[in-house]
Amino acid sequence: MSSRKTPDLSHYGEDAVVSRLTALLEAGPETLTGPGDDCAVVEGSGRGQVELLKTDCVICGVHFLPDAPPRKIGWKAVARTLSDFAAMGGWPRHLMVTLALPSDCRMRWIEEVYRGMNKCARTFDCSVVGGETSSLPEGAPVMISVAGTGIARRSQVVLRSGGRPGDLLFVTGKLGGSQRGRHLTFIPRLEEADWLSRNFRIHAMMDLSDGLAMDLPRLASASGCGFRLKEEALPRSRGVTAEEALRDGEDYELLFAISERSSQRLLAEWPERFPSLKLTSVGALSSDGTEGLSGGWDHFRE
Repeated sequence: MSSRKTPDLSHYGEDAVVSRLTALLEAGPETLTGPGDDCAVVEGSGRGQVELLKTDCVICGVHFLPDAPPRKIGWKAVARTLSDFAAMGGWPRHLMVTLALPSDCRMRWIEEVYRGMNKCARTFDCSVVGGETSSLPEGAPVMISVAGTGIARRSQVVLRSGGRPGDLLFVTGKLGGSQRGRHLTFIPRLEEADWLSRNFRIHAMMDLSDGLAMDLPRLASASGCGFRLKEEALPRSRGVTAEEALRDGEDYELLFAISERSSQRLLAEWPERFPSLKLTSVGALSSDGTEGLSGGWDHFRE
C-alpha cells in the first residue's frame, strides 16, 4: 500500500478544486449551464424563460469579522447571491437560508442579521421563503448560506464564455476599498445588468467577487481568449492604490465584454441611464497571449 500523502487543498487552489469536484458530476437533460458560471441555468416553466440557481455563503472570520454590524452581515449574505443573478442578466425570486450557529450565539444578534437579509431581499423584490438551522461545536465560526432561484429571458442570459477577440472590457463603479468596509454595504448591480442585457449584445459577463486580478483571467479563459489590461485606467475608490483595486476582491461590480462597435452606443447612453455610476473601459480580449496577473482572493491559498 502506498504511503504517499495526498496533497491538501492549498496545493490545488480554488479553481482546480472546483474543477476536480465538478468533473465527478453528471448533469441532467434540463441543465443548460452547469458548474463554472455565476449561476446554473436550467429549463424554465415559462415560454422563453430559463431558471437560474445559485448558492453562496458567508463565514465569520472569512467574509466578515466578529464585531461587524449584524444587519450589514445579513445584507451582505443576501447581496452576494443577488450579485451572481445580476452577472447572468437575470433577476432573483426566492431565497432559502441555512444557518450554522454555536449554541452560545445571541438571539438578538441573529435577529439583527435576519433584518439585514430581509431588507436586502425586499429592496430587490425577492423573498426569503425558508431554510434550515444547525448547531455547531463551541468555538466554531458562524456560517450563513443563501441559496436562491431566479429567472431570465432565454435571449438575455449572459455567460462567461461568450467573449470574442477584440471585445472591449468594461467595469461598473469603482474598485478597491473592500477592506475598509465597502464589502458589507455594496449594491448588487441587478438593474444595470438587466439594462445591459436587454439593450446590448453582451458577449460575456461576471461579477467581481475575488478581485479583477483573479476574475478577469477566469472570464478570458472561459471565452478561450487572452486579454490586455489597462491598469492605469482602473477606476479606483478614494484612497485606494492600483494594487488594491486589482487584488482586494469583494468589489461586486460587473465585468463584461462587448464589441467595439456596440461600445460606442453604450458609452453614449450609459451616462443618461446611470448618471451616478461610473463605467470604465479597462482593456480588451485578445486572440493570443495573456498578461500575467497575480493576487486576488483564493479560498484555499493564503
